[in-house]
Amino acid sequence: MTVIPDTLRENVRMLGELLGDTILENQGPELFRKVEEIRRLGKSVNVSEESDPGPLIEELGTLEDKDILPIVRSFSQFLNLANIAEQQYFASAEAQQRDILEDTLEQLEGNLGKDDVAQALKNLNIELVLTAHPTEVTRRTLIRKYERIAQTLADLKRTDLLPYERNELKTGLRRTIDEIWHTNEIRDERPTAVDEAKWGFAVIENSLWQAIPQFMRELDRSARRRLGQGLPVDASPFHFYSWMGGDRDGNPNVTHTVTREVLLLGRWMAADLYLKDIHDLAGDLSMSEASDELLAQVDNSRTPYRARLHGLRTRLENTLYWAERRVKGETVKPPEDVILSRQDLLEPLMDCYQSLVDCGMQRIADGALLDSIRRVHCFGINLVPLDIRQDSDRHVQAIDEITQYLELGEYSTWNEDERQAFLIEQLESKRPLVPRNWVPGPDTQEVLDTARILAEEPSETISSYIISMARQPSDVLAVALILKESGLNWNVPIVPLFETLDDLDRSFHVMEKLWSMDWYRQYTGGRQTVMIGYSDSAKDAGKLTATWAQYKSQENLVKLAAEKDIHLMLFHGRGGTIGRGGGPVEKAMASQPPGSVRGAIRVTEQGEMIRYKFGLPRVAVRSLGIYVAATLRATLEPNDAPKPEWRELIEAMSQASLKGYRGIVREDERFVPYFRSLTPEQELGKLALGSRPAKRKATGGVESLRAIPWVFAWMQVRLNLPSWLGARQALQYGVEQAPETFQDMLDHWPFFSSFLDLLEMVLGKADRSIAAYYEKQLVPEELHSLGEQLRDDLKQCEVLLNRVKHQDELLAGDALLAQSIQVRNPYTDPLNYLQAELMKRERKTGNFDPHLERALKVTMAGIAAGMRNTG
Repeated sequence: MTVIPDTLRENVRMLGELLGDTILENQGPELFRKVEEIRRLGKSVNVSEESDPGPLIEELGTLEDKDILPIVRSFSQFLNLANIAEQQYFASAEAQQRDILEDTLEQLEGNLGKDDVAQALKNLNIELVLTAHPTEVTRRTLIRKYERIAQTLADLKRTDLLPYERNELKTGLRRTIDEIWHTNEIRDERPTAVDEAKWGFAVIENSLWQAIPQFMRELDRSARRRLGQGLPVDASPFHFYSWMGGDRDGNPNVTHTVTREVLLLGRWMAADLYLKDIHDLAGDLSMSEASDELLAQVDNSRTPYRARLHGLRTRLENTLYWAERRVKGETVKPPEDVILSRQDLLEPLMDCYQSLVDCGMQRIADGALLDSIRRVHCFGINLVPLDIRQDSDRHVQAIDEITQYLELGEYSTWNEDERQAFLIEQLESKRPLVPRNWVPGPDTQEVLDTARILAEEPSETISSYIISMARQPSDVLAVALILKESGLNWNVPIVPLFETLDDLDRSFHVMEKLWSMDWYRQYTGGRQTVMIGYSDSAKDAGKLTATWAQYKSQENLVKLAAEKDIHLMLFHGRGGTIGRGGGPVEKAMASQPPGSVRGAIRVTEQGEMIRYKFGLPRVAVRSLGIYVAATLRATLEPNDAPKPEWRELIEAMSQASLKGYRGIVREDERFVPYFRSLTPEQELGKLALGSRPAKRKATGGVESLRAIPWVFAWMQVRLNLPSWLGARQALQYGVEQAPETFQDMLDHWPFFSSFLDLLEMVLGKADRSIAAYYEKQLVPEELHSLGEQLRDDLKQCEVLLNRVKHQDELLAGDALLAQSIQVRNPYTDPLNYLQAELMKRERKTGNFDPHLERALKVTMAGIAAGMRNTG
């Protein structure tokens, strides 16, 4: 029995048939026959776990080299089209049988009363940080075509279409699929950091610019219906920020000149978008009646609203012209009336709004004008203010070079107390530390130049300065000193990022020391953001141990902030995959420690997830609603603190998991060569993916590899190891040592049940037989014993999870996901088998046919689409 909705199934079938027509027309009947035969064999392999993949592998082995590329493209593009159909369907009215936001408001109002819920809603602050994705494999050219297909699928559901209109839509759909087939899906050149930033701006322009006012109107209507009061004009539950052009951690391509260019691009694009709004408003606000206050401002103009907006239009035009010239490399001073703050935009808009309200034209005021006001509150003067991120070691090196030049000693050799004493002394001093004409080495110069960029730009264009690998209070104070030396006249929020297991455990003591310093408390004004790293902690310690360490760190920081009277916002550095802290927003929020949300939360959204959640306006509205509902619930109905016996058991399970994980990843000498030979980690470097290198350092083992390509490589071979390694030992300990407590945790602790649900999702996507095929093709025989051990561990983990969930097979409680995976596997499996064969050939010969090399890259993109995760 199928549980995939009829509409979704029909759309997938239609897109598949259109793709088949394109393949038949362009590649001929013989290749089309081969595609169909491989597809048939792929389906037969997925009938049951005992099905024999031999006939499929044998058929793939008969392919001529010239046929491999079009065949992998066929299967890869089908998976992309299936993803589009799925994304579009679940954003449709048909799929949304219940309104999550409306339901949440109704339930909370019933439990708590209207006033408390309304107040919490007004105070919500959800900060979403857009980041580039080093393994985002889909070209932006194709993304736009996929968006066009999604819009066409939505249009085809309209009931008012005339026959010729329906035919036109279907013709357009066929044309777009033809365009996709004739477009190279793999980039020839790696995107620059500025290219990535432009893509981020495009998401704002093409989707969120429309979605934010649409969502705010719907939220206001829901609040009026359920709570009896709407949102204030200045309500702004969402703010967007970006790392694209600001994140220089391990990325030498992000320099101070890149950051300056991205900041200017943001102001340029913002001015352009606001100008379009003002042009439309000038047409809408044709009324002559106005308040005395507004008439006085415009010398009694007959078109007072247009007259009031004329000055804003001029300022925006000047800002646009100046920013454009600066981006093109011209050295020009900004005109006096350039836009420098939100208030510059809001003042004339609010004057018009208040006049309309005063004159009884509330409905007009609450139309396009209110939309523009809400855009200003959300997007500010550069659409997405930048976070600057740098590794703590770079700051240590910079200050060390300064102290040595001044003959004060070697800062890098000082202990923590000595560093803190020196930094506080310099921060409290009115004298500059860095000599004016001193010329440091290039690395230190770059750190100082970045700080000077921040000093030159309006404060509203910068969000915060994040310190990767923060370990000690001195790491935070060092950044404060570097910023002070730049001449900055405002206090940039400094955000320590605690990433590894040891750093998470140490976070309490670091912040306790900082919050006890008079100078630092004065600098922060009693407000602090702390970032919790999910990716690196999971790579360091395994998923369960990292997840529990993150929970404890947040819990301790929340308690400490309350004691120290600090307004704390936790910043969650989640990725898209489970192995990097990803997963459904509702589960993530529901599993937070009590009191850790309190109406404010900050979360990273990375390339592929930005596209899935916010790539289309309708999808974005849905995603925003989920965020608001989940944040409200976590704020107003937080979980109870875990019972002492739960803590004791999860701590013991965490230690068992850590031992199992590190016993393989760190201590087994077979592991690194096995990883390197089994996965396409080395081949990944040939993909022109992102501006950021896959490794923090050019040399080194797994520890030097970034978390994203680490997850990507394991996902490609269908072993998904980062998300489950160590879980078997934890589950075994729990069910054997304390089965009743384990069941109690599963039934009543959202943190634990959410972890197991996400683990089940990952296990459901893993495939031991395909991983074994990669091993057979690529791994030296002396390492096969490790592969057998890992696959046995995975099997035992599946058995244990089914046992504790009282089910016979994985995903028994999520039939839709299970069938979605089952639909994709016949298309993903052939890509895996061909990828392994292509990797074997390339490694053996070292001299690869360009068409086969391209085919290998396409398999990576296709498998990523099939797994719905790149890393």
